[in-house]
Amino acid sequence: MNCLKKIIINIQNDTLLFSYKRNHTIREDLMNTNIISDSELVFSDDYIVENKKIVMPFFQELCEMYQIKTIVFQNCELASFLLEFFNHTSVNKVSIKKQETIPYSFYEQLIQIKNIQFLDCYAIANFILELLDNHHIKVTTHSEVFYISQFMRQNNLQDFSTIYYQKKIQLYQKLSEEDKEDLLSFFKVNRYLKIIEMYYFDKEDLEFLLLNLKNYHFKNILVNIHANIHAEDDIQYLKNLNKKQKKNKLVIDLVYSKEYLESNIMKQVCLNTLKLCSFLIIFFVVGIFSYIFVRNYQSMQEVSSIQEQIATVIEETDEEEIPDEDDEGLVIQNKYIASLLAINPDVVGYLKVNNTNIDYPVVTAEDNVYYLKKNLYQEDDQNGWIYMDFRNSDKVLNDNTIIYGHNMYYSGVMFGTLHRALNASWYNNPDNQIISFDTMYATMKWQIYSIYTIPKTSDYLKVSFATDAEKEEYITMTKNRSIHDFGITVTASDYLLTLSTCTGDNERLVVHAKRIS
Repeated sequence: MNCLKKIIINIQNDTLLFSYKRNHTIREDLMNTNIISDSELVFSDDYIVENKKIVMPFFQELCEMYQIKTIVFQNCELASFLLEFFNHTSVNKVSIKKQETIPYSFYEQLIQIKNIQFLDCYAIANFILELLDNHHIKVTTHSEVFYISQFMRQNNLQDFSTIYYQKKIQLYQKLSEEDKEDLLSFFKVNRYLKIIEMYYFDKEDLEFLLLNLKNYHFKNILVNIHANIHAEDDIQYLKNLNKKQKKNKLVIDLVYSKEYLESNIMKQVCLNTLKLCSFLIIFFVVGIFSYIFVRNYQSMQEVSSIQEQIATVIEETDEEEIPDEDDEGLVIQNKYIASLLAINPDVVGYLKVNNTNIDYPVVTAEDNVYYLKKNLYQEDDQNGWIYMDFRNSDKVLNDNTIIYGHNMYYSGVMFGTLHRALNASWYNNPDNQIISFDTMYATMKWQIYSIYTIPKTSDYLKVSFATDAEKEEYITMTKNRSIHDFGITVTASDYLLTLSTCTGDNERLVVHAKRIS
């Protein structure tokens, strides 16, 4: 007869319970399993050691048959002896019944078992708890933590594992010295804290909390202060404190009571309405300026791209391929302008104004509307293009050649920089007083004699005059309007050039010049 340890196995729902039954004498021919009942099995420890290859599949089949999720061991010794047999099962929880502290050797065994997510025990060392947490195994302990502080009692922090996993704590009154001591102990152990509910307002306690949250390296903590604070100094203090703590990833939020909110609802509604209106106004203004900025930038890019294409066409065109005369027998003097007919047959000339962005081919159409919203390629474009009055001719100059363009002030395209002509520093520069406007049939320079702005009118938009007297009257009118006396003599025999653009909805900016070559 041998003195052996019997291992009793009880099956209760989805749980296996293992315990020792010591000092039982078993006959040598009963070294195998004895089935006591449908819910209880008995093994000898020697049999398990000598027949691992048989016992392991048996335990696995048992777990599968009864859908076992939890194993309860009498003590760590028995758990260490049997744990390896459950490596390939669906068991996810291990429980130790004896009031003992889990040894490190048991931790080493436990982490080798697949699917284990929970450990229930009496006590465990702090460093082992942290190691198990790193393996995503949650621990429940039953050894009581003895405390005297209100803080620990009010938060029901009765055991080590509760302290370790606690996500939220509550503070109801000013902290005593015992509370502070236990709170520091809590910070040393805890790893999951996210929220602190503070049901009173005290600067000293708040700063104590924030200082130690920082010292113990807590991040992303929300401190909710449940207090009806009226004093502006206190509110400003909290705002400044909140800004200061953001670098530590700590957030302070002031939570008002329902009664306080109800008593102050109109004040809050008005304040919130003002804030919302201010936000909407700012959003609207920023949106408008952003749109204008983007649109103007796009306009500059689009026009710049067209100007690059113009330069490429002029440079790559072989002037020898362009005939010396047009279909009507007129001599083509400026073949660079003729080359642009390949882009648009409406091209009639080229305009350049010194110290502005005006450096464009000039087009014409059957009316003065078409090129308000069409570019050089006759594509839809809010910038439009620089165009000559449809009544004018590029072959035989009229008394007054009129050229129009949009005042794209913010982007500076088309006549968007013609406003510079209103500045004394610009018009006092002799170089700026000479405008270049060429047609295919003539290279021409024009001397500015009048610059002005005027409410919307058409009295200056005349291209021909019935008599010299009528033309001289026109010249006198335009000179009298000028913001500067250029001292230029202009007669009825001179050819005139007029540049016209808008400067506001009901005002026009006008520049007049006479041909000097």
